[in-house]
Amino acid sequence: MNKPEPHAGRQASSKCWPDAVSALGDLVQDEQTLAVGGFGLCGIPEALIAALRDSGVKGLTVISNNAGVDGFGLGLLLETRQIKKMISSYVGENKEFERQFLAGELDLEFNPQGTLAERLRAGGAGIPAFFTATGYGTVVAEGKETREFDGTHYVLESALQADLSLVKAWKADKAGNLLFRKTARNFNPACAMAGKVCVAEVEELVEVGEIDPDHVHLPGIYVDRIVVNPQPEKRIEQRTVRQGGN
Repeated sequence: MNKPEPHAGRQASSKCWPDAVSALGDLVQDEQTLAVGGFGLCGIPEALIAALRDSGVKGLTVISNNAGVDGFGLGLLLETRQIKKMISSYVGENKEFERQFLAGELDLEFNPQGTLAERLRAGGAGIPAFFTATGYGTVVAEGKETREFDGTHYVLESALQADLSLVKAWKADKAGNLLFRKTARNFNPACAMAGKVCVAEVEELVEVGEIDPDHVHLPGIYVDRIVVNPQPEKRIEQRTVRQGGN
């Protein structure tokens, strides 16, 4: 997939787009591989996922830690059958995901969580593959090359790259430098770096120079387009409270 050309009527230097629909309009295609940031419902690009659903693209392979929940996050794309394959770590909160997988309607490539993160990081760093001890001797290692180093057995894992990355950050400047908020950082930087093109959804957009360089979590070189969503829902996946009493 080639880098996008500047939209007609927009300055070539501008990364800011008016909304998620227009930002994705000339980027999304059937049968693409996408890397989508988030962990559960924390740090997911809500507006971009909804725009992706409304685009009608299908046959997608999605790299993401999990698949949201029923009716929200990537769960929206499962409901509309736009995803054909998930490359994930944990998917236990989504009943529709479970149903499609058990019925043979959805392909799934399971990864240990750290392995998934490292596969994305390697893809962004231009490293084609790496050895890890995680998963050796289990179904995770089936069909993969293994080697022994200093008495320990390792599995060769390939890097992951995507045609398009969709990520969520708290704040961006107009050059695309991103600042994430606490645990919402999760898989977002790795997903951004692994994509040939990256669209970032942010809650706040500031001028260049307003983010201290020491506070930048992801340099703007990795970000191609920015969409502002100032009031995301930020649903809580599971709310646990203490019983009443002292």
